[in-house]
Amino acid sequence: MDKIAELDSCYEAFMKNLPELIPDGVVEVDVHLLQRLELLQEEQLASVAPSLTRFFHVVEAKEKITLFNDQYVIWVVPEKIDEEPTTLVLIALIEEGKLHLELVFSTSGIYNTSRLVLRVLEKLLAEIQETQEVIAHLESG
Repeated sequence: MDKIAELDSCYEAFMKNLPELIPDGVVEVDVHLLQRLELLQEEQLASVAPSLTRFFHVVEAKEKITLFNDQYVIWVVPEKIDEEPTTLVLIALIEEGKLHLELVFSTSGIYNTSRLVLRVLEKLLAEIQETQEVIAHLESG
């Protein structure tokens, strides 16, 4: 089976089982989240952390964009919920050759801009990376 077909199959399984896989629910991007991620200042929105530069393969399909590398698989899904354009982003971590859904966030209304979606994604990837490093340190120590 090719890589894209496998990723599509995982995406379908994640979407069908989202409530069980993400018991805390989908993270809604709002002013509180932006404040916590320190994305409210224009300088923060414009800056790019060089240590977080990642190269992703990008596959565009009608219903979603899939980004993947050796560490993550990310699906960016534009939807309409109650007639409002919304973007759903699923972030999966690749561990021991298997995908583990780490986080799902959603943007809508004034928060649903490509620039903001990418900045939130970048910040959340940094948090996931930090958590993984702490876990690895605890397991090795």
